[in-house]
Amino acid sequence: MIKKCDHPGCTKAGTCRAPKSRDLNDYWWFCKEHAAEYNKNWNYYEGMSPEEIEEDWERQTFGSPLKDKKQAEQDNKDYINFLNDFITGRSTFDKIPPKKNVLPNGVIKALKTFDLPITASWREVSARYRSLAKKYHPDTTKSDKNIAAETFSNISAAYDILKKYFNKK
Repeated sequence: MIKKCDHPGCTKAGTCRAPKSRDLNDYWWFCKEHAAEYNKNWNYYEGMSPEEIEEDWERQTFGSPLKDKKQAEQDNKDYINFLNDFITGRSTFDKIPPKKNVLPNGVIKALKTFDLPITASWREVSARYRSLAKKYHPDTTKSDKNIAAETFSNISAAYDILKKYFNKK
């Protein structure tokens, strides 16, 4: 349902919504021109003290403060301890090599069979399997049936290994 513009005397359609108050629960409906005029003059923080504005900014930025003072103090202490540990132990952070995820040898060989990188996703694996299966299936190949059967067997075995690795049934 199209509403009429809420600006007095305007007969255009009210297609633009503008807040009536800071709680943002109730809205005016203005035409485009009156919405632009209203928004240019509307101040969200009108009637608030600088302290109230600062509190509102902090609440919107960091969330509501914790009601439990002890928990808030403990969180602050934990954060400060973390920062101190990080700063004072920086040399050890820099010397520790990053842990590499090592793939099992069978998975690496299976990916090589499919000529895929170790970062391949399941979608890439299944797409490559379909294309290789079509190419080397003994019933559809035009080349030597024995070689195709052996290649298809290797492809199927590699696919089974990757299915287990990616937890697919």
